[in-house]
Amino acid sequence: MTKLSPTPAQLDPLRADFRNFLYVVWKHLNLPEPTPLQYDMAHHLQHSPTRCVIEAFRGVGKSWITSAYVVWLLYCNPQLNILVVSATKDRSDQFSTFVQMLIMDMDLLAHLRPKDGQRFSKIAFDVGPAEPDHAPSVKSAAIFGQLAGSRADIIVADDIEISNNSDTQTARDKLSTAIKEFDAILKPLPESRIVYLGTPQSEQSIYNVLPSRGYKVTIWPARKPSAALTNKYGPLLAPYISGLKTDAGMPTEPRRFSVEDLLARELSYGKAGFALQFMLDTSLSDADKFPLKLADLIVMDLHREKAPVDMAYGSSPELALDLPNVGLPGDKIYRPFMLSQDPWAPYTGIIMAIDPSGRGGDETGYAVVAFLHGRLYVLDAGGLPGGYDPKTLNAIALIAKAYKVTSVVIEPNFGDGMYNQLLKPVMAQVYPCSIVETERSRDQKEKRIIDVLEPVMAQHRLVVDKALFDRDYQSTTHMSSESINRYRLFYQLTRITRDRGSLNKDDRIDALALAVHYWITSMAQDTKRMAQNERDARMDIELRKFMDAALGARGRAHPSSWRKAGL
Repeated sequence: MTKLSPTPAQLDPLRADFRNFLYVVWKHLNLPEPTPLQYDMAHHLQHSPTRCVIEAFRGVGKSWITSAYVVWLLYCNPQLNILVVSATKDRSDQFSTFVQMLIMDMDLLAHLRPKDGQRFSKIAFDVGPAEPDHAPSVKSAAIFGQLAGSRADIIVADDIEISNNSDTQTARDKLSTAIKEFDAILKPLPESRIVYLGTPQSEQSIYNVLPSRGYKVTIWPARKPSAALTNKYGPLLAPYISGLKTDAGMPTEPRRFSVEDLLARELSYGKAGFALQFMLDTSLSDADKFPLKLADLIVMDLHREKAPVDMAYGSSPELALDLPNVGLPGDKIYRPFMLSQDPWAPYTGIIMAIDPSGRGGDETGYAVVAFLHGRLYVLDAGGLPGGYDPKTLNAIALIAKAYKVTSVVIEPNFGDGMYNQLLKPVMAQVYPCSIVETERSRDQKEKRIIDVLEPVMAQHRLVVDKALFDRDYQSTTHMSSESINRYRLFYQLTRITRDRGSLNKDDRIDALALAVHYWITSMAQDTKRMAQNERDARMDIELRKFMDAALGARGRAHPSSWRKAGL
C-alpha cells in the first residue's frame, strides 16, 4: 500500500493548493479571509522540506493553520497516519479535537468521517476511507508520554518547548533526548515529514539546535525587522517578511495587529518578553538572562611569573581577537586597550583552586589564578577526568608545580575534607605547598558563582591568558557532539544563570569562582593606587641608588623623606 500524494491529474483546486483549502476552512469558521502572511505560511507548509521548523509570533494562528493542514493532508490522502505531539497532553488533545471537529462539521469532508468499527476519540481516530492499520489516522500525545510504539507518516510537534520543560540544562537535555524518538516513529516513506511549530524560550532553545540536525527554520516576526535584526535572522527570516514594502518596525500583519496594538503588547510583555514572543529574537532575552560575558574579560598573552603594572580595558572593533569563541551570538573577546610602559612586576601570589568530583561523568575542575595590583590573572583552567584516583591527584600536583603556586585551595564540600587528606601526600612528594580549605558554602551554587564572578568581570579585573581559549576549546574535541560544549569553561561561563540546574556541567567554572573568591579580600585594594605604589617603590630604589652614589652613607635617609623634600 503506497501513501504518496496523488498525481497532478488527480488533483482538484482544493487538493492542488493548500491555500485554497485554507480559504474554505476559514469561511466555514466564519473567519475573515486568511491574511497574506497566513497564506504565505500555508504555502510554506505545503512546499517546505520534509523536516521544517515554523517560528511565528504569538497569535498569528500557526496552530490553527497547521490543524487545517492536517485535515488537508487527509483530504488528499486518507491513508496517512499523523501524530500530533505537544508539551502537554491537553495541548495535543486540543489540536486533534479541532481536526476532528472540522471533519465532522464540514460537508466537504463528510467522506472522512469515521465508520462504525473505526477508532473515534479525541486522542486517536480514523478517517472513513482509511484501511485497517495499527496506527490511527490522527493521534495526540505528550512529548514525555507514551511515544514508544507509535508509527506515523507525518509528525506535528506543536509547542513542545515551554518554560516548564526548558528552564534548566537538565530539562533541555531531557527534551532534546525525547524528540530523538521521532526518527524511530517516522515511517521510511519519501514524503514522510516532521513539522515543528513553536516559540523559542531562549538562545538554547531546541528550535535553535534543530538546524544542526537537518531542519530548515523559517521565522515570521510581528514587525518588519530592522537591518541589524535582519542580519541576525540571516537565512532564517521568511522571504515574505524580507520582501515586504514597508518600513522597519511596521506590523507584518496590519489587518490583525495594528501599530497601537503591538505597542500595547510590548508595554504589557516588557521589552525582553516582546522581543522573544513577538519578534522571535532571543538576543535581548539572553543578554538579560546570562549575566557573564566574554566581552567583559581582558585577554592577552600572560607570563607565569609577572604581569603589567597597569592596563586599560577597551572594546572597540580593532581590539577584538579571533579566538575559538563558544559564547553567545555577538559576544566578542578583546585584548587590552593599553599596557603601562613600566617593567612587569611579579605576582603577589598564585593559587590553584580545585573543585573535586567523585565518580561518573563529572570532572575535577581546576583554575590557576594569580593576583597583582587589584587584578586577577587566569593562567590556566580546565578539567581532569576522574576524582580522587592517584592519576588525577598526581596531575593536580604537576600543574601546581608548573605554575609555582603558593597554595592549593579546596572547598570542603567533598567528603568533609577527605579530598584534602588524599591530596596532601601526593603534593608532599611532587610539589610541597600549603593546602587551604575555604569555608563551606551553603548558598545555591549558581547564585554563588555569579555573585563572585559578575562584579569582578564587570569591572574588567579578570585577565585571561590568550592561549587558554584554544586549550579549553581543544580539551573536549574528542567528546560527543552533545557533550563537546558543556564541559568547556567559557561555555559554562556564558551559559550559567541564577536558575538552579542551569548548567549540566559546572566543574570548571566552579573552580574558577573558588579561586576568584579566595582573592576577593585582596581585590578590595584600588587598582590604580596599587599601581602607583609599585611605581613609588621602584622610584625609592632608584633614589636610594642615586643618593648612595652622590652622598655616600650621609645620604642614606629614608627615600620618602627625599620625595617630601622635593628631591
